[in-house]
Amino acid sequence: MKFGKDVKGVILDVDGVLLDSMEIWKDLGARYLATRGVEPQVGLGETLFSMSMEQGASYLKETYGLQSTPDEVLGDLKSMLRSFYLHEVRSKEGATELLIVLDKAGVKMAAATSSPRDLITAALERNGLIAYISRIFTNAEVGSSKHSPQIYNVAATYLELANREVCVFEDSLYALQTAVKAGYHTVGIYDKNGEADQRGLEESAEVYVRSLAELMRLF
Repeated sequence: MKFGKDVKGVILDVDGVLLDSMEIWKDLGARYLATRGVEPQVGLGETLFSMSMEQGASYLKETYGLQSTPDEVLGDLKSMLRSFYLHEVRSKEGATELLIVLDKAGVKMAAATSSPRDLITAALERNGLIAYISRIFTNAEVGSSKHSPQIYNVAATYLELANREVCVFEDSLYALQTAVKAGYHTVGIYDKNGEADQRGLEESAEVYVRSLAELMRLF
């Protein structure tokens, strides 16, 4: 797999790939409870990780006997998440260098994310990455999760490239496997707060790296 030759475009996941943001998705419930003076149970992050924010808000309300309504809890969670993306989150180490190298190689770049567009856009702008991304695609706008290849297919069509000419960068096993089945090249990326099954990610990916700096050997 040679970027700029057989691979002419990339579709980059954002959380855990370009942004060091996965921690908030495991930490958000505990952060919220701390503001209410409530001690979280061990393993709360893992419990909430598989839930939607709406489900998580209801779970926190019921499990911890909060006086707020589920909608009020949800509003507080969204506010905290927004603050994190607007003011706290940093780019993954090596992200800027990677995008510069891809750009110099003439590789087209798009992003595919499960997170809200406004938060991702603001975070990429603040970290100086947005200029390299030709367009951001979100699961909400496409209308399907990454269990379906639709978001990748829409992005590839936008880039005017065939699936076999595009490489998908993911830190999540299920999403990477979706891309593999759809005929894309793949790079699996380790994140300390991300995918639990790193062996599966490594075995499924065409290329697996522990850091973005390792990707430089492909150029």
